[in-house]
Amino acid sequence: MNSRIDLEERRARLAERHRLLPGSRTDDLPQIADDVVALHSSDPVTVFLSAMARMAHPSIAAVEQALYVDRSLIRHHGMRRTLWVATPPVVRLMHASATRDLLANERRRTSQLLAASGVQDPERWLADAEKQVLADLRKHGPSNAREIGQRIEALRQRLQLAPGKSYAAVQSAHTRVLYILGFAGKMLRGQPSNWINGAYRYVDAESWLPGGLGDLDPRLAAAELAARWLQRFGPATTIDLQWWMGWTLKRTRQALADCGAVEVDLDDVTGWLAADDPPLAPVEPGDDEDHAGGDAERRHAAVCVDALIPHIRGIRGQARTLCPSG
Repeated sequence: MNSRIDLEERRARLAERHRLLPGSRTDDLPQIADDVVALHSSDPVTVFLSAMARMAHPSIAAVEQALYVDRSLIRHHGMRRTLWVATPPVVRLMHASATRDLLANERRRTSQLLAASGVQDPERWLADAEKQVLADLRKHGPSNAREIGQRIEALRQRLQLAPGKSYAAVQSAHTRVLYILGFAGKMLRGQPSNWINGAYRYVDAESWLPGGLGDLDPRLAAAELAARWLQRFGPATTIDLQWWMGWTLKRTRQALADCGAVEVDLDDVTGWLAADDPPLAPVEPGDDEDHAGGDAERRHAAVCVDALIPHIRGIRGQARTLCPSG
């Protein structure tokens, strides 16, 4: 190992690079998203809270503007089947290196459910349903799941989930068709009725985002995404990166090699830095808590890091190390 990075520096890196220092706040929302790679979006409110915590002038309207008017931020399924909000270049990397892996299993599972529910040719039914949904969205524009289901009769097909079990349920097929179109990159999530609502309106991907999600090479996309993640979360272990991405260990190791990650010592544990890892900004004489990056400000931010570290999306194995009292 070429170098060692101690606990204090690792805390300082997270505080500075994730814009947890008061002096580092900005109203540049795409930059905020890039600074944490992507904003977690399983709960729609989380995106707003995460962004506004880093804004100089927190504003719900500004976040909505970036998401739904400027479309400089895009919501999409990505790592670990989770919804994320990221800039278009990062969303394309996510889609190629993580989301597309979900598609085959989702199609196979839906075909099995259709067959078990009486559909004679489930693969053909599914292909026709996907075409109908995309045509409907291009004609009617952004629509929620209920509106799409009401307009397309075929999507009212009922699916029997776990028949004969105590937890058996019935689901309309359109729910799964929408998932598949999302995993395929043909559909994205648009604006819901309000910022706390997770019932998104669905949109045709290429109509919403010029060029859509593209068709990047998965290996090259994984290397680029790993490099971005290390720049924001590094140093980190192989397991940290694997967990955040939801990759196999083989793909994780390949991405680390492909992006030229640099090996470092993390208290006798092997960690990785990005090949072009920027150094931590030096603390100048006279810097204090009112100065971005000042020594006192970093010490205060470390308290926040200790409190947040078990919950930071991107840290798994690091939690106990960075916050041993947590």
